[in-house]
Amino acid sequence: MILARLRDPYFTHRHRRTLHVMRVALALSVTFGIIQLFTIPHSGWALVSTVMVMGNLPHIGGVLDKGRQRLLGTIFGALWGLLLILFPERIATLVPLGSLLGIAFVTWFTFSKRYGYGGLMFAITLLLVVGDGTHDLSVALWRSFDVLLGTLVGIVVTMLVMPHKATDMLRFMLADNLDRMARLYHAHTSATSAPDLDTRELLKHCSGLLVKQRGLVDAIHRERRLRRGELDDLISLQRRMLSTIELLLETHWNTRAGHDRIDAMHGLRDQQHTLARNLGTLAFQVRTGHPVEVDIPPFDLQRHAELAGNAYGEDGRKLFSPSGYLWLNRELARLSGALIERLGGLERLPSRRLRKRAQRHGLKAPYRGQTRTPHQGESDDREPS
Repeated sequence: MILARLRDPYFTHRHRRTLHVMRVALALSVTFGIIQLFTIPHSGWALVSTVMVMGNLPHIGGVLDKGRQRLLGTIFGALWGLLLILFPERIATLVPLGSLLGIAFVTWFTFSKRYGYGGLMFAITLLLVVGDGTHDLSVALWRSFDVLLGTLVGIVVTMLVMPHKATDMLRFMLADNLDRMARLYHAHTSATSAPDLDTRELLKHCSGLLVKQRGLVDAIHRERRLRRGELDDLISLQRRMLSTIELLLETHWNTRAGHDRIDAMHGLRDQQHTLARNLGTLAFQVRTGHPVEVDIPPFDLQRHAELAGNAYGEDGRKLFSPSGYLWLNRELARLSGALIERLGGLERLPSRRLRKRAQRHGLKAPYRGQTRTPHQGESDDREPS
């Protein structure tokens, strides 16, 4: 029972900071036990490697991606260093020049690419192997072994001990963003006014989550759940939805006539409230691993075409703002539908393990009569108090 709870994705996400500290401490203890039990020379590098590969990455995908780069960088750096040391002809400048050329080539090859950490490990391992010029082969081999040992311990502990997946982090961030965008849009439909401090904080929070999602792309790809192109589409659609909502929140009317025209469009508010409720329902389905089954009807603008197209101000000038306002609402509905279609096409998005645990954490489907939106500052994967 306790083991099942420790592997609960909601539990591991809620307490990810504490669990990550425990994993790092455990991995260091395991590495220290191994080097003490077998009396491994130059063992300090094994402990350093364990900390470096885990770092501030609490999820499997990040450690796998970083560990893979560290392993490849260590192996190629060690091989290049050993090749220089074992070169049959003893040339005085061979080792330093060969080392510089190797580091220069790898630095050029990995410049501005996602394999920069692997290039860094190549350089570090190479310098460890060639050492201070004594070219001791046994020292080079033990140092390489220590780096590999520490890296492998970090990867194994991350994968086996209370694992936390980057895919789950993306899921909860996506659901959080959808909930907050539903709240922002619902607040706008309640009163068309300039955003107050609360809406600014919500917008800032949503933008921050988009940045964090972007940082998870490589880790999620390493977990083999979603492809980079699919992740790029999800993040791009969220960004465009948030931009559209921000434009709606910033809507101001220069004349009373434009505001009156919008108020006279019967049924518009009902369409807006329905869209807000659907966004809340979509957030619930994403968070709890249910299949995405939300139908967002397109905004019927034709019924409002006459009011929007024949709007004139008191000075007799034609008003274009009502038409633009309607277009923004239609665009938000279209983007929401595109996001639903993209999510519905992801075969590996629904999760049985999340559905089984959702009710135990008080995650229930939102009422059809109201929008399910979180309170400011609350975590949306929270347990009931």
